[in-house]
Amino acid sequence: MSDNAIARLGAEKFVSLTTFKRNGDAVAAPLWIVGDGARLSAWTPADSWKVKRLRHDPRVTLAACGRTGKVPTGQPVVAGTAEVITDPAEVAHVESLVKRKYGLEFRLVTFIEALVARGRKPRFVLRITPTESSGE
Repeated sequence: MSDNAIARLGAEKFVSLTTFKRNGDAVAAPLWIVGDGARLSAWTPADSWKVKRLRHDPRVTLAACGRTGKVPTGQPVVAGTAEVITDPAEVAHVESLVKRKYGLEFRLVTFIEALVARGRKPRFVLRITPTESSGE
């Protein structure tokens, strides 16, 4: 996978991340993404279902999408593997990258989350290593 393809995906506002259930069913969800060297990283609640699925099966696919998760027709799909990172220093590093990229939107979403959840949820990082792309 080329560094250019990784940079393009890392520059997207939203990506659809597909993870896989134990029975093989695919589950897609939109999320924020940041480029982090030769990999991509996402910042997600520690108790999310995608974290639970990734602990059993690290396979993922990614495609650029809109805020609601709709992937435009013909959009390249990137396959890869994801690792759940729990180290507080790594989580803080990726949080700073997400905060820098998403700015006011980051502040608004995390503020609303803190109000609704009565405090900030613990977060983990999904470190995604792309392996191949279709449609490029």
